[in-house]
Amino acid sequence: MRQSDVAGSPGVVFPGAEASARRGHERAVLGLLRAHGPLNRGELGRRCGLSRTTLHEALSGLLAAGAVIEAAPDDAPRGRGRPAGKLALNPAVGQAVGIDFARRAVHVAAVDVTYEVLGTAGEAHAPGLPWPDRVALAERLVRRVVGGEVWLRALRGVGVGLVGPVARAAGESPAAVESLLRERFGGPVLPDNNTRLAALAESTWGAAAGAQDVLYLRLSYGVGGGVVAGGTLHRGADGVSGEIGHIPVDPAGRRCECGGTGCLETVASIRAVLDAYRARGGRGDGLPALAAAAEAGDPLVLGLLRDVGVQIGRVLAALSNAIGPRVIVVGGELAEIGAPLLGPVQEALHAGAVPISRHRLTLRRAALGDVAGALGGVALAMGESPLLSRYAAAEPETGPADPRAGGYEAVPAGRRLALTG
Repeated sequence: MRQSDVAGSPGVVFPGAEASARRGHERAVLGLLRAHGPLNRGELGRRCGLSRTTLHEALSGLLAAGAVIEAAPDDAPRGRGRPAGKLALNPAVGQAVGIDFARRAVHVAAVDVTYEVLGTAGEAHAPGLPWPDRVALAERLVRRVVGGEVWLRALRGVGVGLVGPVARAAGESPAAVESLLRERFGGPVLPDNNTRLAALAESTWGAAAGAQDVLYLRLSYGVGGGVVAGGTLHRGADGVSGEIGHIPVDPAGRRCECGGTGCLETVASIRAVLDAYRARGGRGDGLPALAAAAEAGDPLVLGLLRDVGVQIGRVLAALSNAIGPRVIVVGGELAEIGAPLLGPVQEALHAGAVPISRHRLTLRRAALGDVAGALGGVALAMGESPLLSRYAAAEPETGPADPRAGGYEAVPAGRRLALTG
C-alpha cells in the first residue's frame, strides 16, 4: 500500500515509514545471501525483485554497516572485462545475543549474521544475587563468547529470559531489568519468560524440531513450561502461558511461593525432591548425589522418583487432553536423571491420556541442555523462527549496524542454527 492510498490522508508521510521500508529491503537482501551464499548485484536484483536504485540503497547501508562485504570474484571469466564482484554476509558481525537469567545461574548464547553460533557460556551464582551483579555476570559471559567490543555496536537485539511471568521479574519490574541491560549492551532488549524461550528453542531446532504442537516442561529449581500450538509459540494473557509448576497436585501439600498450596513445583522442583529425599532418610547434599544413588539402584531414591514421576505424568496427561500436543519435551537438571524419573512419567502420561492420542503422543527428553533458554532468546531477538510469526512479543525497531563496527575473532562453536523465516 502506498502512503497516498491511506483514506483521508493523501500524501501523508508517516514517521519511520521510510526507515521501516529500508529495513525490509535490507532484510530481504540478507535473507538471499544467507540462503544462497555470495551473489553479485545482478543476481541479487533478479532474485529480490527490487529496482536498481532501491537495491543500491539497501546494499549501501549494509556495506557501510559491515553486515555485507565484498567477496573475491569468481576465477572463471565472465564475458568481457573484469569478473563480476560478489557480495557476502560478513560472519564477523555479531547479530544477536540470548541471555537466560535462571534462578541460580546465567547462561548466554550469541550468533552472527549467518546464524553461526559464536559460542555459549554459563555460570552458576548464589541464590538471590542482586540484579546489577547478575547483569554484570551476563556481560562478562557475552564478552567471553564473542570477544572485543564490536558486538556492542553491531547488535540487532538481546533476547532475555526471566523467571516467571514477564510482568514480574523475580520481584523487580521488567522495566528496571531492561534498563540495566540497555546500559550494559546498548541494543534493543526483548524480555520474556525463560522457560517459554527454552520451549521455543527446543521446538525450533531441538528435541521437537518440526513439530507443530508441542508441550514443554522444565524441571529445575523452579518448574515451568511452554506451549506451541499450530506452529506458533503461545504467550497467553499477561504472559502466564506455561506456568505448569503452579498447577495444584496435593491439596494438603506445602505452601508454594506463588501463594497456592501443593503446586507441582512443591513436589517436582530440585529443592522439593531433595527435601523429600532427606525426609525419607536419604543422605546426600545435592542433585549429583541423588542422581548417583539412582544410577546405583538405591530403592529409596527409585521409589521417590517414581512417586514424583507419577505426579508429573498426571499433570502432563491432563494438559495433553486439554491442549492436544503431538510431542512433549521434558528438560531441566532433574530430567537429566533419565529413566528412573521419566519412565514413571511416561507410564502415568500413557494411563491418563485419552485413547485417541495415547499412542500418537511422544515423550522426549530435551536436547539443548542448560543453554536452551539463551538460544530461545537468540531466536526471539532475530525474529526468524516460524514459531514467532503470530507471537505477541514486539520486534524491536532497529536499523543497520553501526558503520564504525570492525571485525573480531569469533569463538568457534561448530554449530549452526537452522532458523527459518
